[in-house]
Amino acid sequence: MKNTAIYPGSFDPITNGHLDLIHRASKLFDEVIIAITQNTNKTGFLSIEKRILTVNNSVNSLTNIRVLSFNSLLVDFAKKHNAQIIIRGLRAVSDFEYEFQLSGMNKRLNPHIETLFMTPSEEFANISSSLVREILLLGGDISAFVPETVKSILLERNSK
Repeated sequence: MKNTAIYPGSFDPITNGHLDLIHRASKLFDEVIIAITQNTNKTGFLSIEKRILTVNNSVNSLTNIRVLSFNSLLVDFAKKHNAQIIIRGLRAVSDFEYEFQLSGMNKRLNPHIETLFMTPSEEFANISSSLVREILLLGGDISAFVPETVKSILLERNSK
């Protein structure tokens, strides 16, 4: 059986921190599915189509990555795609409590799913999508935080 992991998130936008975890996960698993959430309770900065595009552009050098969107329970999505592992990133200790709670709930919903917590490399530990959006909206330079293709799409989106 193929060893498949899911890395879920909004990726609004994808950052170099996300990409650090994706590159490292791609070495651990036969397949990594980047699962982009379609959260109907939030208005995204980028449309779901733009988020899929930016993620695909950012991971196109990796051959064992698939980018999909979903709007269901994560454990149901994982089961549908025969994934055994959910990857979650932890930037700081403050992330742990929420992520631990999610992990426990996912385990109750599907006892066959395991959660793997990964920490980003040190240089990416303080990057978050919300901070990238804030810097962009305030006219700051986001070059160090996102790939060039993502930066171009964000600048185009922000100029409208």
